[in-house]
Amino acid sequence: MSTSRNTTLIILAFFAIYVIWGSTYLLNKIAVAQLPPFMLASVRFISAGILIFIISKIMGISLKISSRQLMNTIFAGFLFLTFGNGVVVWALKYVDSGFAALEISAQPLIVLILMRILQGKKIQPMSVVGVILGVVGIYLLVSQNEIISQEGSVLGMLMILCCMLSWAYGSLFVGKADLPKNYFVNTGYQMFTGGIMLLLASLIFQEQWVMPAQWESSVTVSMVLLILLGSIVAFTSFNYLLKTVSPEKVATSTYVNPIVALVLGWYFLNEHITAQSIVAAVVLLTGVYFINTKKTLEIFSRFKR
Repeated sequence: MSTSRNTTLIILAFFAIYVIWGSTYLLNKIAVAQLPPFMLASVRFISAGILIFIISKIMGISLKISSRQLMNTIFAGFLFLTFGNGVVVWALKYVDSGFAALEISAQPLIVLILMRILQGKKIQPMSVVGVILGVVGIYLLVSQNEIISQEGSVLGMLMILCCMLSWAYGSLFVGKADLPKNYFVNTGYQMFTGGIMLLLASLIFQEQWVMPAQWESSVTVSMVLLILLGSIVAFTSFNYLLKTVSPEKVATSTYVNPIVALVLGWYFLNEHITAQSIVAAVVLLTGVYFINTKKTLEIFSRFKR
C-alpha cells in the first residue's frame, strides 16, 4: 500500500511540474504586460508563502525549523525564485512565453554537467542521448531568424541562460541540503524568503508598483492561479520530487513545459508557432523518453563487460 501511495504521489507531482508549471509561462506573460516583473514575482511568492504558513497552522503542522534549515531555505529561495524565476519573468518582456520555455528545456544538460563536475557522477548513455536530442531541439529553435531578430530577444535569452544555471545548481543543492522535513513547510519558507528578496530587488530597481485595484481582470486571474497552482501546488511537488527521485529526472520537466507553453501561448496570446518550432518540440519530447527510460540501447550493451 505504501509503495502504491508513493507511486501515485510521484505521478501527481510530475503532472504538477510538467503541466501546471508549463502554464505559468502564459500566466506570467499576461501579468508582466501590466505589472513590473520583480513586483509581480514578489507579490506571487510572498502571498504563496503566507498562505502556506496559514494552512500549515490550521493543519497543525509545526513551522519550527533550525537556524541551519532557515539559511538553507533562504539560499534555495534565492536560487529558484529570486533569481531563477524573477529574472525569467523579466525576460518575458522581450521573448515569447513558448520561446522562453523551449530555451529552458536545455536545463537537463546543465544539471548533468554539474552533477559530473560537482559530484563526479557518471553520465549514463541513455541520458546522453536524451540531452543530445534536447540540444538539437534548442538549435532548431534559436536558428529561426524571425524569433531571434526581435528587439531585446538576445538579452532575454542570455538572462534566461543564467537562470537555468541557478535552477540547475539549486536542484543539486536541495537534494543534499538540510531542509525542513515537511515539503509543504519547506516550500513556504522558500517562497516567503525568495519573495522578500524579490521585493528588495523591486525597490532597488525602483519599479513603479501597480496596486491590485488597478489590475486588469486577466492579470488578477493570472496572479491567483500563479499563487495557488504555480507556486503552492507545483513548487511543493518540485521539492518533493527532488528528495524522492534523481535531479536529472526532475529536470525533464523543462522538456515538457515548452510544449504546454507553446500551445497555450498560441491559443491565448496568438504567439506564432512555426513548423520548425513544432519539429523542435517533437525532438525535445523524445529526449524526455531517453532520459527517463531505464532500458539500455542495444548499441551500448555491446560495450558492457
